[in-house]
Amino acid sequence: MDYETIEMQVSGGMAVVTLNRPDRRNALNSQMRAELLDVMRRLPDEVRVVVLTGAGEAFCSGQDLGDGQSLNAADFEGVLRDEYEPLLKAIYDCPVPTISAVNGAAAGAGANLALATDVVIAAESAVFLQAFTRIGLIPDAGGTYWLPRQVGFARAMGAALFGEPVGARQAAEWGMIWEAVADDVFDQHWRQRAQALAQGPTTAYAGVKTAIRASFDNDVDTQLALEAQLQGECGKSRDFREGVMAFLEKRPAAFEGR
Repeated sequence: MDYETIEMQVSGGMAVVTLNRPDRRNALNSQMRAELLDVMRRLPDEVRVVVLTGAGEAFCSGQDLGDGQSLNAADFEGVLRDEYEPLLKAIYDCPVPTISAVNGAAAGAGANLALATDVVIAAESAVFLQAFTRIGLIPDAGGTYWLPRQVGFARAMGAALFGEPVGARQAAEWGMIWEAVADDVFDQHWRQRAQALAQGPTTAYAGVKTAIRASFDNDVDTQLALEAQLQGECGKSRDFREGVMAFLEKRPAAFEGR
């Protein structure tokens, strides 16, 4: 399918989805949200990792304030419910690992779009900004969910109330993102990271995602039972057998994935 606001390239099990409105700093309008949702729902079977990144200097500047919906307060609840929620859940529920390769500023809904993925890798020059209170709004697009879980109550509250930029290195130190990488090696680095996941055991990766997310709500007995169930599923996979054989034969594993 041809898209106007995004691009997708699939190679070697890796799908790279690029937000492609550089003249608007990749701001999210209704069309981009619809196209992103379509991509996430129609991933080819061979895809084993999904990367979100941005064209030009920014990752995503958030909601497009030039979009007519943005200025109609009566639409906010509907837009979040009908457009953002399905998109964020499609990213969150993706059966394969997801990465945000944050090449520049990630602001407002753009920051929280990045935080919805499993792993965030940012260029050192990138910043994350919960800019909502600057225009009289609260963090949305999952911001009030991701932030407290990633950085704790105090930092989440400060980031939301003050709306100050958080640099990539600080974000990594806080635990908001996985790592900050020097700009001159950023592109090469995230591609190597993504390719490593694309060549990995996807059944195990799906189990990791399920177990770690469930741990926030489970007591220890429930969590241990879930671990046993998921490990049982992994233990029946061909990738487990391949991993053991590769270990015994002292060679790299050739995982099949899903």
